[in-house]
Amino acid sequence: MRNAMRLGVVVCMALAPAVLPAATPEESQSAKPVVKAKAQPKHKDKTQAKANTPAKAVAAYKRPAVPVPMPLSEPPMAQDSKVVAEQVHTGRMVCELGNSVSVTADPQNPGHFHLQMNKSTFHMSPVVSATGAIRLEDSHAGAMWLQLSNKSMLMNSKLGQRMADECQSPDQMAVAEAMKLSPPVSLLEGLNTGASLAKK
Repeated sequence: MRNAMRLGVVVCMALAPAVLPAATPEESQSAKPVVKAKAQPKHKDKTQAKANTPAKAVAAYKRPAVPVPMPLSEPPMAQDSKVVAEQVHTGRMVCELGNSVSVTADPQNPGHFHLQMNKSTFHMSPVVSATGAIRLEDSHAGAMWLQLSNKSMLMNSKLGQRMADECQSPDQMAVAEAMKLSPPVSLLEGLNTGASLAKK
């Protein structure tokens, strides 16, 4: 009987699970797995920044107003054409062969002129010239007024003929008289002088 009881105790002890001592609070905390925190990005995404933009700030932004050009009754003249128009001699000018030409400014179109010779009237516009001469043209009638420092002439540009020549204003007469007293040196005269010195 005693042997049977001892055998039963030994079997129970073999089958029973081992009893472990209770863990302390410090040991339980150290036993927990460590979870690493995700690194936060230093710079926010642009799309995220736009999404976070307040609606009031977007509504407050307005595009700058673009100025609308005002319609003009007549296109503005170029600066060179204005300079040409300011140097035109006006008034009645006596020409050769008993002719005369009258040049008057057009009050309705600044920078344009009316030119009258006998019964012919032309509406002239300034034209920039590469030679520096003052030039007015009436493209419809085919007339051209060429003003030099000492004289002016009226030409028919379609036929290539002079309608009036040696026309002079008071200022041009003064320049012509000065040129007579001290005529400008011609380039051809300088060449002839050089050729004569070479022959000697």
